[in-house]
Amino acid sequence: MADLRADTITIETPTGEAVRLAVRISGRAHRISLRIDPTGSGAVLVVPEGASVKQAERFARDQAGWLARHLAKQPNRIAFDDGVILSVLGRKHRIRHSPDQRRGVWVEPAQVVVDEAADDETGTADLCVSGEADHLPRRVTDWLKRQAREEISLRARAHAHQLDRRVAKVTIRDTSSRWGSCSSSGALSFSWRLILAPESVLDYVCAHEAAHLVEMNHSPAFWRLVRGLIGNWESERRWLKRNGAELHRYG
Repeated sequence: MADLRADTITIETPTGEAVRLAVRISGRAHRISLRIDPTGSGAVLVVPEGASVKQAERFARDQAGWLARHLAKQPNRIAFDDGVILSVLGRKHRIRHSPDQRRGVWVEPAQVVVDEAADDETGTADLCVSGEADHLPRRVTDWLKRQAREEISLRARAHAHQLDRRVAKVTIRDTSSRWGSCSSSGALSFSWRLILAPESVLDYVCAHEAAHLVEMNHSPAFWRLVRGLIGNWESERRWLKRNGAELHRYG
């Protein structure tokens, strides 16, 4: 039996739809498994090293009904396009294409609307993007990543300083399984999509990873460090569990 070397496998669901599965070879996996990608990008077939093509394809075909049901439940992706509203650190921004401008990407503050009945002020800022329409999604993504790097680097290093620790470096990625991570060398990594979450949630993840510079575990001592940095963190953690998958719909 030939070892699996393909990057993808295509199967047909009971409805006749062809579905392409990403294949991930894992040295730690003991059996073939199928999981839905939380980013909304389809499904991933996890295969142990040494598994054959026939084994992987047979398993995937046997799970075709399960796969079709779960893929049907996935929410539609939200492309970065003119008129789309997104939240940046809890503040609403409407993407506005301004092709004739030469300013790149910039924010025009919201015109505040006062709701006297609710005793509240609301408004949506414009996230303006110049250039050709084809370049708009990439420009918005790049702008969000820059905002994420700036906000996260500042907060993570500030929290580390409070703990008398030094951050070796901060890396911004587009991860699907973790919002942040900390290495034994003191390097911190974060998902840029945290910029789409409320400010307190982003700050919680920064404090969480900074606390790992002291405690590389989730012991009571670790959670005491997090509480010492930002106070109560339970609501932010619950927000991520309830709404985190939504952040992966964008872009």
